[in-house]
Amino acid sequence: MPVLNQKYLKVAYPNSRSLIKYQKIKNFGERIIRSIGLKQFRTFINRIISVVKPSGKVFIIAEPEYQFSEPEAKPVTILSANLWHDWPRNRRLKERLICFVELIKKEKVDILLLQELVRTNEFEADKWLRDQLGMAYIYSRTNGTAPGIGFEEGLAIFSRYPIKNHRLAQLSDQNNPFSRRMALGTCIETDGGDFLAYSVHLGIIGRQNKKQVSRLKDWVEEESGDNPAVIGGDFNAEENTSQIRSAKTTWHDSYRAVHPRDDVFSHEILWPWGNVLKRSRLDYLFLRTGNHSWQVDEVRHIVTGDCPYSDHKPVLIKASFNGGGFKGRVSNGFPI
Repeated sequence: MPVLNQKYLKVAYPNSRSLIKYQKIKNFGERIIRSIGLKQFRTFINRIISVVKPSGKVFIIAEPEYQFSEPEAKPVTILSANLWHDWPRNRRLKERLICFVELIKKEKVDILLLQELVRTNEFEADKWLRDQLGMAYIYSRTNGTAPGIGFEEGLAIFSRYPIKNHRLAQLSDQNNPFSRRMALGTCIETDGGDFLAYSVHLGIIGRQNKKQVSRLKDWVEEESGDNPAVIGGDFNAEENTSQIRSAKTTWHDSYRAVHPRDDVFSHEILWPWGNVLKRSRLDYLFLRTGNHSWQVDEVRHIVTGDCPYSDHKPVLIKASFNGGGFKGRVSNGFPI
């Protein structure tokens, strides 16, 4: 049985202002705890300290539980999904995740790039998914903290292949120690070649989002070098924004490469009476070529149907790269 390891990663682009605030809050809280007559605030203060503590600790199972062999080479299937933590209500969380697992098995997904993965005192979604899927995985907390307040949400990458060389970046630079926007990366190790995978969740405020996309681009380019990469997640930016157009100058928008004119959305906001207020395309799977080229055989948004496990539509691609082990090719494949 593979062992769940815990370690701290060096975080790229640490937010110095948030770190200073965290240290001040921590020092002040510890002084209050030591004060005579204020020990009754110990639990409350420790909860605040735990929430503002920077991210960096990750949980890793580097090897998949089951060794597998394909009857013939095939493209890799990658899916990116925001799983909607729905805090503080966490409505139908377990039921929604059961539906999600059924989807993963039905689509025979090889790589999962996940956002808003929940941990509570009673339920740790990353470990539960690992038990259901038997994949290698890495998880990083982003906001909240389960030990402190009974809730946290984070990023994760699951893989049917071994993973290695993990990395983590803080993309937000606002002066707020309680909220972070992060990107998590790992190397997917295959017999035919390796590629990098990144899961990301960006902010909703336009000017901050623009800075975060710019920082993400710089980080991925620096980390990936000559290697191919897939960058997936909830970018919280529509495709006509300047930051998404800028991302496309470096990376390939896999969906638009195959469906250049489709009117598509991945998230919608409803009025209280159920009518649609707004629909937006916020979720992407970008491909970076490096010294390789990707062959996209299929890409689509998945409709949740009778089991709405999220308020976002997952994005799925089937693709191969010319330097790796995924050599299957559909005749209608779209090279990029």
